[in-house]
Amino acid sequence: ADSIRFKQGLVANFGKSSEPSAHWANPIDEDELMRALLPLALLAGVPATAMTPAELDRIVDQRLQGDRTGACFATAVIDTTVVQSIRCAGKMRTLDADTAFEIGSISKTMNATLLALLVDAGKLNLDDPLQKHLPDGARAPEKEGKPILLSHLATHTSGLPAVPTTLDGPADNPYAQLTEQKLLAALVTNKLESVPGSAFAYSNFGAMLLSMVIARYAEEGYEAQMQSQLFAPLGMASSFIAVQAKVKRASGHLPTGDVTSAWDFKPSLAGVGGVKASLNDMVAYAKAQLDPPDGVLGKAIEITHKEHSKVGRSIGLGWLRAPLNGRTLLAHEGGTGGFSAFIAIDTERKRAAVVLADTSLTNLGGLSSLGMHLIDSAVPLGKPRIAQAAPAALIDELVGDYRLSNGLPMTLRRKGDNLEVQAAGQPAFEMGYDSAGDFYPLAFDALLAPQRDGAAMAFVWRQGGGALAAKRLTPTKALAALKPEQLAEYHGDYPLAPSFVMKIFSEGGRLNVQATGQGPVPLDHAGADTFTAAAVGAEIRFERDPDGRIVALILDQGGMQQRAARQ
Repeated sequence: ADSIRFKQGLVANFGKSSEPSAHWANPIDEDELMRALLPLALLAGVPATAMTPAELDRIVDQRLQGDRTGACFATAVIDTTVVQSIRCAGKMRTLDADTAFEIGSISKTMNATLLALLVDAGKLNLDDPLQKHLPDGARAPEKEGKPILLSHLATHTSGLPAVPTTLDGPADNPYAQLTEQKLLAALVTNKLESVPGSAFAYSNFGAMLLSMVIARYAEEGYEAQMQSQLFAPLGMASSFIAVQAKVKRASGHLPTGDVTSAWDFKPSLAGVGGVKASLNDMVAYAKAQLDPPDGVLGKAIEITHKEHSKVGRSIGLGWLRAPLNGRTLLAHEGGTGGFSAFIAIDTERKRAAVVLADTSLTNLGGLSSLGMHLIDSAVPLGKPRIAQAAPAALIDELVGDYRLSNGLPMTLRRKGDNLEVQAAGQPAFEMGYDSAGDFYPLAFDALLAPQRDGAAMAFVWRQGGGALAAKRLTPTKALAALKPEQLAEYHGDYPLAPSFVMKIFSEGGRLNVQATGQGPVPLDHAGADTFTAAAVGAEIRFERDPDGRIVALILDQGGMQQRAARQ
């Protein structure tokens, strides 16, 4: 989406268009999760061993301590035992294992369980057209004569856009004003982006329609149905949508540390991301995925795990599926304006991990690096983002005029030892800098990730789940092409893990990188010992020893930096 609206900060209305806000579409970008998961099949397997509380605290601290967000994580690893940890990057907050967090899009897996229960009861069929279950007068769109099926809504293959055009709530509580009537009205104005069943495209629009269909079969109401058919049987006593009784709720935070609004949903649409749950409840939910209970609920859970679409990627009902060292992992991230969440289920190894955060980490890569490391220690853990001084040379390289991919002009300038950003018609904002190599506004939640665009320095602007590439308007001097003997200096094998090696070689007069089991990716010369891989959104920097020989590379991709010594 081209238009992004914010609670406060750089732009009040980031370009005017008919498209709704991108951060409403993907509170956590599941494509980012899939990019993180897919390479895991290539990592060396590490035998699973029971974790101790001290080990879990150590791992969480390694990922979290000193992080500029001040976030708190409630974490659990479930295998032969259950180990929990509640740790904070800064000052401890009053959280415990019964405190409810917003879990965002993980709610979709629970919504899918209710769907599977209705299918098992014969009330719904996955092959039912959506049109069959809409109220009188509502019309579901078709494309090339093919209708949207319920299975398409559950597997993000409906062709519907990410969010409906009728989503018009405030940026800090975007779903609060969305009703069934507005959702159905958007079916008239939104065109399908692909033929139903032909392409994967993550759609909160589709998830809300599915939630609405399920709610029509709940005589007692959607939340009561969730309580009676899922939460109560699994002992999830602190879980709710709108009715919270005496449950203690965590406050959500922006990465600046500021408290932000909770997100509210009309109950019938809450299957998109409206569930609040505690760590203890998420442990109970994870246990039910590892060992489904007897009866209809267990059968429904097993239905959600099975592959229901392999268009673009393997997906169950609600669950994303990915290979991990010969096994199939079930996973989902979630996020709202002030919370982040992650769950992964390894049904074969009988291990699960849950991470709940009281801070929105949407722009910072989410929780997958920690969660996946807890599932398999071969997966890199990731590091805290620690505030530090920005390199003066990098600031000078970035200074200039740009245009974002939605057409909005933006200027970067130096302000003392810091960078300052200003969008057309907006105030200027001072930026901080962190150890991941990114700049961030000190006054609100966003991220400026520098990247090379050939010889020129450019950046990607991330805010509220949206990502807009910036193109430099001021000219820069092109880098001279490297000679074959210069390219040869970088040739070699660079293992990131024992069975995952990055091979650097020349072909067609340019450098290429090829990872184990993957195809070659061309690299563009971007500066001294620096190359970019635009196709995969990565930067590779080579290290030299005192004698000038290349000895290692650093892969910078998706907010993570990994070093590989040259063999």
